[in-house]
Amino acid sequence: MVVSARGKKTDELISLAAEITGQPRPREMDMLLSTGEQESVALMAMAVHELGEEAISLTGAQIGVRTDGSHTKARIISISTQRIKDALDAGQIVIAAGFQGVDENFDITTLGRGGSDTTAAALAAALDAEMCEIYTDVEGVFTTDPRVVSSAAKIEQVSYDEMLELASLGAGVMHSRSIEFAKKYRVSLRVKPSYVDGPGTLISSQPAHPTPMVTGVAFVRSEARVSLIGIPDHPGVMNRIFSLLSDSRIPVDMVVQNVGVAGTANVSFTVAEDDLGKALSVAATATGDLGGTVQHDGNLSKVSVVGHGMQTHTGVAAQMFRVLADNSVNIHIVTTSEIKISVLIDQNLCDLAVNAVHEGFQLTQQLNQTPRVGVPSEPPKTLALKDTSELEADIVSQLSGMEEIVVSDIYSDIDQARVTITHLDDIPGVAADVFSAVADGGVLVDMIIQNVALDGKANISFTVPPDDLAKTIELLKSPLKKHPAAQVSCDEKIGKISVVGIGLRSHTDVGARMFRALGDSGINVQMVNTSEIKVSIVVAADQTAAALNALRTSFRMTQNPDPQLSGSRSPTV
Repeated sequence: MVVSARGKKTDELISLAAEITGQPRPREMDMLLSTGEQESVALMAMAVHELGEEAISLTGAQIGVRTDGSHTKARIISISTQRIKDALDAGQIVIAAGFQGVDENFDITTLGRGGSDTTAAALAAALDAEMCEIYTDVEGVFTTDPRVVSSAAKIEQVSYDEMLELASLGAGVMHSRSIEFAKKYRVSLRVKPSYVDGPGTLISSQPAHPTPMVTGVAFVRSEARVSLIGIPDHPGVMNRIFSLLSDSRIPVDMVVQNVGVAGTANVSFTVAEDDLGKALSVAATATGDLGGTVQHDGNLSKVSVVGHGMQTHTGVAAQMFRVLADNSVNIHIVTTSEIKISVLIDQNLCDLAVNAVHEGFQLTQQLNQTPRVGVPSEPPKTLALKDTSELEADIVSQLSGMEEIVVSDIYSDIDQARVTITHLDDIPGVAADVFSAVADGGVLVDMIIQNVALDGKANISFTVPPDDLAKTIELLKSPLKKHPAAQVSCDEKIGKISVVGIGLRSHTDVGARMFRALGDSGINVQMVNTSEIKVSIVVAADQTAAALNALRTSFRMTQNPDPQLSGSRSPTV
């Protein structure tokens, strides 16, 4: 078993440090905080001894958890399991300290938030375990936070990809790093209550069957937005921005770039409010080099719906936007993936929005029923998430570190067209009107991007199958009657490139590597969309092949697919 520090112990240790200094050195904080788990494992071993069984407590160093030297947020490089196996062979129950390891100098390191879950998942992977059970103070994974929505229901089964999105989006039961380990090494997780017998929630490679349209609603209560306005719309610009962010080790959440106008573009990204100061410094440096201005806003929240089922139903976005509009919740930014739709809203409306969306998708009733909302449709292959488990297994076997990023696929899709609507009034209901009209016409939308509004006007871009482009333009005429200043433009053929993998958001250099490769190849990025497991960009159709090759070379992938194949997806290793 892996144990954490006792309740409130970590807070107590942090308070002790604060009595001495306002700026403790990270190395000494690791030395201090690691004693919480050391206390727990010793007491747990004593308790097991009192029950008449043999047990041994082991610290991270004694387990053999080797990490890098990033104090307070170290990553696991390797685990030597020999001592654990020897103890097990001797009939001992092994009680391991979570949250900690040692670097190459044998200095104690801690793993940061969710560190004990991460240790447990990593040990399960290293020991080739069939299952890792996480005992916690809740019954399992819920459709949303029960403290916010009293009718939230426990989910019986959820896929790694869904849980990665939910974990990164604020579902606090599990940290995304532990899910990354489980997905990477094919370890099933089961989240169970510690205070009563119960089945909990199974987290595995497969989504629940039958698959609900929406599995859960997640939220991040405290987000800040940074926007770079009027920066040059040419190759290399995104590289400069994300290289600076990577060098500053700032984890970026939502990234949105809409289509440029008159040679300039606007890029927005969100960060934790605690990182806003550092992010603004980076943005000021970038605009000093490139031109443009910086805008920012705090007191924002991100609300998201997640579910594999939305791949096969039109109207999911329209339903979400309509629910928000009916509750007078205005949307600042929109990003999407195949299994997630995220919106950025005012923080004071977060609880209202979460409750409304949860009720709007009838999640309490839906889990064991056929989806009630949306129009079933046959998904085009551009929307189907490919099973890359065998490819990931091959890549994982070659990793130099257990938490190293895994890019399992990079693929192109030229079977898409773009629609952009500019000069929309920035009021609740705009996105709902637009996407309700499109959904009612049976058109399946892929990417949706809405950047921050300027001067009271919002711009929305989305992609549809080329055969549906003319139909989509016609469908938009009705909702746009309310917006006489609105203008619609389109591109009959675009190139979409997607980078798929594990750890894309938790590794701050992924965006920098992507945009550096594209900039060095002279390829301009027209649109950007992000999620926990994928980063997608849009480029000119005639630059698709070059962009694909540049990214595959950057991430050391060998085989080059034929980008002329519609919705091309290729083997990677």
